[in-house]
Amino acid sequence: MIRNGRVLDGAGNPWVRADVAISNGRVARIGLIPGRGRREIDAKDRYVSPGWIDMMDQSGKVLRTNGAAENKLRTGVTTVIAGEDGTPVKVEAIAAYFAELETHGIAVNFGTYYSATQAREEVIGDTARAPTASELDTIRANVRTAMNAGALGVSTALIYPPGTFQTTDELIEIVKAAAPCRPIYATHMRDENAGLLDGLREAIEIGERAGVKVEVFHLKAAYAPGFGKLMPEAVKLIDAARARGVDIAADMYVYPFAGTGLEITAPNWIYEKGFEAGVKLLRDPTVRARLKREVAAGPQPGWTNYVYAAGGWDKVVLGAAFSPRWQKYQFRSIAAIASELGRDPADVAWDIMVDALPKRAMALYFMMDERDIETALRRPWVSIGSDSGASAVYGETDALGVPHPRAYGNAARVIAEYAKRRPVLSLEDAVRKMTSWPAARMGLSDRGVLREGLRADVTIFDYDKIDDRASFEQPNISPIGIDYVLVNGQVVLDQGKLTSARPGQVLKGACATPSGPT
Repeated sequence: MIRNGRVLDGAGNPWVRADVAISNGRVARIGLIPGRGRREIDAKDRYVSPGWIDMMDQSGKVLRTNGAAENKLRTGVTTVIAGEDGTPVKVEAIAAYFAELETHGIAVNFGTYYSATQAREEVIGDTARAPTASELDTIRANVRTAMNAGALGVSTALIYPPGTFQTTDELIEIVKAAAPCRPIYATHMRDENAGLLDGLREAIEIGERAGVKVEVFHLKAAYAPGFGKLMPEAVKLIDAARARGVDIAADMYVYPFAGTGLEITAPNWIYEKGFEAGVKLLRDPTVRARLKREVAAGPQPGWTNYVYAAGGWDKVVLGAAFSPRWQKYQFRSIAAIASELGRDPADVAWDIMVDALPKRAMALYFMMDERDIETALRRPWVSIGSDSGASAVYGETDALGVPHPRAYGNAARVIAEYAKRRPVLSLEDAVRKMTSWPAARMGLSDRGVLREGLRADVTIFDYDKIDDRASFEQPNISPIGIDYVLVNGQVVLDQGKLTSARPGQVLKGACATPSGPT
C-alpha cells in the first residue's frame, strides 16, 4: 500500500491525493483505501508516478551477468528498450537469451530490437558489398526469426560501418520482413549533423515504404554551424510526416554532448573492407595524411564528420582510453592533449583508438546546443532515452563504456532541469514523456499509466529534492530524491537502497510465441 502520495497517472493529468493498493503485481485500487497492506509505504509530500521508461537503452549484454541495473533503478527507470546494435546473441539464440534473462533474474523490464546490420553481418560479414538476392533472402529470414522470438522491431545505426554501407532500398527490403509483426523501425540515422534533414527523410521513406512505425533514436542537431536552425526544421519535417499519417516519433537524452567511439573521427571509406582492414590503413602515415585533409574539409557524402560538426578537436574530449599511455589524459580535449605533446590532434585521436584495441576508445563530443534540446523536448511526440546501459559494477562506467552522465542521471534530469529549474516542461508532461507515451509507442498496453488492473511499475520521488548530480567531470553519481521504485509490484529500491528482488520481465513483440509477457 502506497499512502498519501500525490498520484500522477502518467497520462498528463494533474496529480490527485490518493492511496495506491498493489496486489499480485498489479494496481488493485486507487483512492481512499481503508485497512492495511502487508507493506505500507508513506509517500506523504512525494509524487507517485508510473515507472519511467528508457526508450534507448544499452543493457542487452550486461543484464546477462548482472541483472540489478542499479544505476537505472536509481534514476527511476523500471523498463528499458535496448537494441540499437541488435541482440548480444545470434538470431537463432534470441529465444534462449530471453529465457536466460528471466531465469537468472532482472530488476527491470527489458525489451529489444534486432538490428538490420546484425542480420546482414551474420550473412555477409562487415564489408561494404551489397548482398546477393539469395543472401538478402537469408537476411530477411533472420529478421523473421528474430521477430518470432519476440524482438520489438528492427534497428539501424547507419552512422557506423558496416551499417553505413546499407542502402535505403536494402533497408526497406529488410524491414518489410518484419512488417506483419507491427514492429518499429528504430534508427540512429545516417546523419545527425549537416545532413540531419536528409537523414530524417530517409527514415521517413523507410517507414512509409515498409509500412511500419519509425522511432528516431536520440534526436539531435549535432552541428555547430546549424545551432538554432536545423532543429526547428527537423521538428517541422517530423510534424509534417505525422500530419500525413506517418507514425514517426523520437526519443532523446538531455545533455549537450554526445558520447561514442573515436573510430567515428575517421572517414568511413577506410572500413569498406572491414574494421580490421580499416585499422591497418589507420596505421599508414600516407593514408593518415589523406584522412587529415578530409577531416579538415568538413561534411562529405557517406560520412558524418563529427570533428567538424563539433567545431574542432577542442570539442572532442577523451572519455575512456583503455590504455595506461592515454588514460591519464581522461576528460581533456584531443586538441589539448596534442598541444601538450606537440603532435597533430588527428594522430593523437587515432593512436588512442588503435592502442585501445580490442576495446573501443571512447570520447565525448560537445556538439549540441541547449536551445535545440529545448525545441525538441517540447514536442509532444518526443520521449526519453538515455543511450546508456546498466553498469556491471554500480558506480563505474556503464556497459557502453562511455563515461557520460546520461547513464546515471538522464531520467532524473528531465524533471530536475527541464521541469523544475528552467522550466521547459510541466511536471505532468515530463512524467508523460517517460511513462504513458513511450508505453503507447511500444504497444505496452498494460504499463505506463497508474490505473486499476495494470502492471504496478511505480516511481516515488520528492520533487523538491530530486536532482541529477552526475556531471561531465563526475559522470557516475546517481540522483537524489528518488526514494522508492517498484517493478511488477515488488519493491526494488527501498528508501534509496537496492533490494534483492528481480521481478523484471522480458517484453516481447506481437509475433512472439505466447510463452511470456508481450
